[in-house]
Amino acid sequence: MKQVSPHSNSHRANSPAGGAAMGGHTVLDGPDKPGMPDPGTAVHVPKDRAKKSPGIVDCITAPLYAAIDLGSSNCRLLVARPCDDGFKVIDAFSRVVRLGEGVREKGYLCDAAMDRAIDALRVCAKKLRRHAGVRLRAVATEACRTANNREEFVRRVLDETGISLDIINPDEESRLALQACSALLDERPYAVVFDIGGGSTEICWIKVDKTGKTQCIETLSMPCGVLCLTERYASIEERRERFEAMRTEIRERLEEFARRNCCSDMLDDDKVQMVGTSGTVTTFCGIALGLERYERHKVDGSDLRFDDAERVTELLLRMGSDKRKGHPCIGNQRAELMDAGAAIFAAIRDIWPLATLKVADRGLREGILVDLMRADGHAIDPCDARRHTVSHIPASS
Repeated sequence: MKQVSPHSNSHRANSPAGGAAMGGHTVLDGPDKPGMPDPGTAVHVPKDRAKKSPGIVDCITAPLYAAIDLGSSNCRLLVARPCDDGFKVIDAFSRVVRLGEGVREKGYLCDAAMDRAIDALRVCAKKLRRHAGVRLRAVATEACRTANNREEFVRRVLDETGISLDIINPDEESRLALQACSALLDERPYAVVFDIGGGSTEICWIKVDKTGKTQCIETLSMPCGVLCLTERYASIEERRERFEAMRTEIRERLEEFARRNCCSDMLDDDKVQMVGTSGTVTTFCGIALGLERYERHKVDGSDLRFDDAERVTELLLRMGSDKRKGHPCIGNQRAELMDAGAAIFAAIRDIWPLATLKVADRGLREGILVDLMRADGHAIDPCDARRHTVSHIPASS
C-alpha cells in the first residue's frame, strides 16, 4: 500500500522485569475478583451467515480479546469474545484525554496530557484485570508518532499501568480501520474511506472486487485532525472565516491525491462510494437523526445524505458554545472541536461530491479485535451493521 506522508516506524516497549506487559498480543494475568462479566451489545452478522455451522464458537466459553486505541483526542477500550461469525462486546470504555494537545507546536507530549492519558489507561488496566486470560493489543497513533518524547511516554505507560503501547504507522492505522468498515461497502468498484482523528486525517482510495475483497490503492495521511486544526486556527476570531480557512486548507491538501487517482472520472460513472468513520461523522449523523441521546445502533451503518450534512454544518455554525455543549450528540468535551471536524468533513465532500456516505461507528478497536481473533483461528467476518438512511433535517432547524 502506497503511503504519502511518512511517519516514524512503530515502537514497542519491553516488559518490566518480573511481570507480563498488557499488550503486544500478550495474555493478561487473572482477575482481581472472579465472576462472569455482564453481557454487552452483540455484534450482528449477515442473516445468511447467522446459522451455526459445525465447530462454531461457543459464545460463553470463547476466549476474550481486547483492543485499546489511544488517539490524539480519545482513549478507547473494547473487550469482546468470538461469537458465531462475529464477536460479542463484553466491556468498553472511552474518555477524552487530548494527548495531542500542543504537540504540533511544541514537538512533544506535555506532562498534563500524558497524565490524562495514563489516568485513562489505568482505568483500562483495572477493567482488563477483571477478565482472566484476555489477549490485548494496545495501539497509539498520530500524537505519539509526532512527539519526540514518545519513547519516554511508552515507558511511563508500561511502568504505571502494565500496558505495552504499540505506536503504529498510518498504513497500519488505515488497514485496521478499513478491516472494521469493509462490511459497509456495496458492489461499486471504488471507495473513499476516511477517518477524521484528533491529530491526523487518513484517506484511503480503495478498489473493491466483485466478491467484496478490498485493495487499498493509496493512503493519504494528513497531519490535520480536529485537535491540531483547532489549535492552529485559534487566532481567527470570526467562526465562519475560521471554518472556511480550515476547509480551504484541507481541500487543497486533497486535490493532488484525487487527481493522481483519477477520482473525478470514477465519480462521473457512479463507480465510487464513501465510508466515514470518526466522531465527527457519527455526531453529524446523530444530529441529523434528531437523537435525544447518542445511540450507536441507530448511527452505525446509516446512509447520511450530503445535503443533510450541509444542513448540519450550517446548524453547528449557528450554535453558540453553550448550545453545542448541551447538545446530546456533542457534549462538553467535543463542542470546541466540532468546527474543525465540520471543515475537514466539508472539504472531503467538496473533493468527492457524492449523494450519500455510509456512517461507521467502528474503527481501530474493531479492526484489532478481528486481527487477534483471526490469528487464533476464529472465522471472524467484519461486523455487519444496521443499514438505513437518516431522516432529513427540517430546513428551519
